[in-house]
Amino acid sequence: MALALLVNLTLAAARYTATATPDLVVLRDQAADVVVSVAPKTGNIAFSMTVKGREILFWNPPQMSGIPFLGPWANRLDEQAFWANGKRYPFDMTIGNVRGEIPIHGFVTMTDKWRVVEARASGSAAWLTSRLEFYREPSWMKQWPFAHTIDMTYRLQNGVLEVETSIANLSSEPMPIAVGFHPYFQLTDSTRDEWTISVAARTHWKLAANKVPTGDTEPIDRLFPSPHAASLRDYDLDDVFGDLERDARGRAVMSVRGKSQRIDVAFGSNYRAAVVWAPKGRPFICFEPMAGITDAVNLAQRGVYKELQTVAPGGTWRERFWITPSGF
Repeated sequence: MALALLVNLTLAAARYTATATPDLVVLRDQAADVVVSVAPKTGNIAFSMTVKGREILFWNPPQMSGIPFLGPWANRLDEQAFWANGKRYPFDMTIGNVRGEIPIHGFVTMTDKWRVVEARASGSAAWLTSRLEFYREPSWMKQWPFAHTIDMTYRLQNGVLEVETSIANLSSEPMPIAVGFHPYFQLTDSTRDEWTISVAARTHWKLAANKVPTGDTEPIDRLFPSPHAASLRDYDLDDVFGDLERDARGRAVMSVRGKSQRIDVAFGSNYRAAVVWAPKGRPFICFEPMAGITDAVNLAQRGVYKELQTVAPGGTWRERFWITPSGF
């Protein structure tokens, strides 16, 4: 009886908890009153993040929403093929996992193949680590013939959600890294047209009609005269940015602000580009951490894009981004 009481009191006093079922993992920071919910069997998507009971992620299935992972490439390709190591890899369009004249967002966003490795809490954080063994799926390897695994960790600490991704190249050739995330954010204290945004970039990539970069760029202030205080009501955004501004920790911070609420999204240094999507008439904004710009693999082959990252055989690519809510 005394032992049971002691255990109950200890659990009640725990700041961080991680609760797991096969279909749902919930991370909780009781002191900050932040709760993150993840669906491992639905693309390992974090579909809810509440702050003092207020939802900051836009979730609208079956449409893409929450915090979806985009791989093995993010955003658009300009043809039904990609280039790597000087070789062109055409997609087999009969398989059905790649679609459209302009293939977009890869094909693992909603997969049920993620496996939970660990869901735990300590005195300093709560976290979930899941693994996707890409190389085990023949239809994926047919389209992207680089064997690899992906580990993703959601870590909740001090009211901040950190999302860490590690990609281990198991193949015998360098693998291009063109992944990204497509998080959907919302504020509840104001409407979309009342939001102010900050975009920490110096360069705006000009896009063709198919939303693929032309190779031409312009200073960001041609689009946003005040890049750190732009009124969202004036813009209908689906834009690509590079040459990100970094703070002393190497992070590029994008922000959306309402009346008092604010969400900061900080990109680690291996996220070299950002896509900002905020269509008029929709109650969300996406600050998308990208390893490279849209169509990076193909533009790099033509010499247009100079920042394409690769991971050597046996090597691992890692990066993180952080979501920090305030004013709630």
